[in-house]
Amino acid sequence: MKRWLAAYVKMHHEKKVRDRLEAMGVENFLPVQEEIRQWSDRKKKMERILIPMMIFVRVDSREQRNIITHPSILRYLTLRGEHTPAVIPTDQMDRFRFMLDNSDTAVSFSANDLQPGEKVRVIKGPLTGLEGELITMEGKSRIIIRIEQLGCAEVEISPSMVEKTDKTLDYS
Repeated sequence: MKRWLAAYVKMHHEKKVRDRLEAMGVENFLPVQEEIRQWSDRKKKMERILIPMMIFVRVDSREQRNIITHPSILRYLTLRGEHTPAVIPTDQMDRFRFMLDNSDTAVSFSANDLQPGEKVRVIKGPLTGLEGELITMEGKSRIIIRIEQLGCAEVEISPSMVEKTDKTLDYS
C-alpha cells in the first residue's frame, strides 16, 4: 500500500533528488512555483522551491527503505516521540497539489499554526473546486490548505470567489 511521506533532503539538492527519484520510477512531488526574477540587465523565469529541504514521496514499505539510502536524502519527517515516518493524508496532498498547479498568484507556505477559519469552496477562477479555510491576514483574504505536521499552504483570494461549505475538512 502506497502512502505519502515527507523526506528531508540536503540543502539545494531538492531538484537533483526529484530527478533521481523520477529516474527510479518513484512517485514524488517537489512543491515549486515559477516566478520571474529581475536583475539590473535582464529578467529570468525560475522555479522557486516552496518548502526548502523537503520532497514528498508516495511509496510502499520496500520503496521507503530503498529511497532512504540515497546520499542526498537525510531522513523522513516523524512525529515528535515516534520513530516511524509521519503519513500525510492523500486528500491533503491532493488539495495542496491542486492549489500549486492552478493558482494564478504566488502560493506561500508557513509552518505557523494558523487559527482555523471558515470552511469554504472556491466557486470562480482557476482554483474552482478547491476546498480549504478562509482566513484574513494583514487585511487580505487568503485560502489555506493544512498539511499535517508541516503547516499551511496559502494563496490570496477574493472573498467573492468562495462560498461557505458545511463540510468538515478531514485533517486526520
